Amino acid sequence: MRIVFMGSSELSCRCLEALLGMAAGGEATLVGVVTQPDRPSGRGRASAPCPARRAAESAGLSVLTPDNVNAQEVVEHLAALRPDAIAVAAYGQMLKESVLTLPPLGCVNVHASLLPRYRGAAPIQWAIARGETETGVTTQYMARRMDAGDIVLRRTEPIRSDDTGATLHDRLALLAADLLAETLNRIRLGTAPRTPQAEAEATYAPKLDRNDGKLDWTVAARDLANRIRGFHPWPGCFCEAPASRAENASPLRLKVLQAAVEAGHGWCGEILAVDEAGLLVATGGEALRLRRVQLEGKRAMSGADYARGHAVQAGVILR
Repeated sequence: MRIVFMGSSELSCRCLEALLGMAAGGEATLVGVVTQPDRPSGRGRASAPCPARRAAESAGLSVLTPDNVNAQEVVEHLAALRPDAIAVAAYGQMLKESVLTLPPLGCVNVHASLLPRYRGAAPIQWAIARGETETGVTTQYMARRMDAGDIVLRRTEPIRSDDTGATLHDRLALLAADLLAETLNRIRLGTAPRTPQAEAEATYAPKLDRNDGKLDWTVAARDLANRIRGFHPWPGCFCEAPASRAENASPLRLKVLQAAVEAGHGWCGEILAVDEAGLLVATGGEALRLRRVQLEGKRAMSGADYARGHAVQAGVILR
C-alpha cells in the first residue's frame, strides 16, 4: 500500500511514527509527506518548520510544503507519487475534490473527537471547555465538508478532572496513531467498515484565537474552570487586573493558569478573599479560586504571591 501522509502538528508526529512503523513492517510504503510551510514562531518571530516537517526530515523523508495543497502543480506532483491512499492528521488545509479523488482507496483523516461531535479545528480544547467527561479519536473517509465523511473506526478516552488541553492532547495523540495504523491496515485488507455520520448529532469546535481566552466573570465558576483547563497552554485564559499605584495606570493582563471552584458570592469579578490559597473571585455562579497566575511577560506564580507582590486586596474588581 503506497501512502502519502499530510500533517503538521505534534499529534501528526505520532501518526507519522505509526506510518513509519507500518513501512518497517512491510505493511505500507510511505511515498511522500506534505506539511505546512514554515511560519514565524517564538518571540523573535523567526521562520520555523512545523513539528511534522522536523520529524519527517529527521527520518530522512522528503517533504512538500505547499502554500496551497490544491494547486494544479501540487496535485500533479501527488499524482506522480501514485498513492493508494492519503492519510491526514491535523494538517491544516482543506482538501478539494482534485486531491480527495486522487488515491483509489481514498483520503483518510484521523480526528481528535468522537465524530460527529466536535467537528473543527480545536476539538480537544473545546471538549474540556464545555465540560465533557469523554472524548476520543475517529478515522473517517474525507469528504468535501470538513470532518463530515463516513466513519471508519472510533476509540473513546475519558476526560479526567485535572486534564488540560496539553495532557489530553498527548493521550489522544497516542490513540490517534494506533487507530490510523489499524484503519489503514483494514483498508489494505478490504475489511474497513464505513458508517455515515448522523448529521443531527453534529457539534462544532471552531478555531481558537487569543480573544477566546478572555474570562467573563458573569459565567458560572465551573464553566470558567473548565475553560481554563481546556485552553491551557494555548490560547490561555486571562482577565484584566488593576495596576498598583507604583505601576503603569493601564490594567494588567493576568493569565489564570490553575483555578478551582469554591463557595462564595458577590459582584461578578469581585475579589472576595485573598489568602495563602490564592484569590477567590465571585462569578455568575459560585466563586473561582485563582491558584496559579502569570502576568504577561513575567514568570508564573501562585495567586498568593501575586497578591502580595501587587498589594491586591478583597474588594478589587477583575475585568
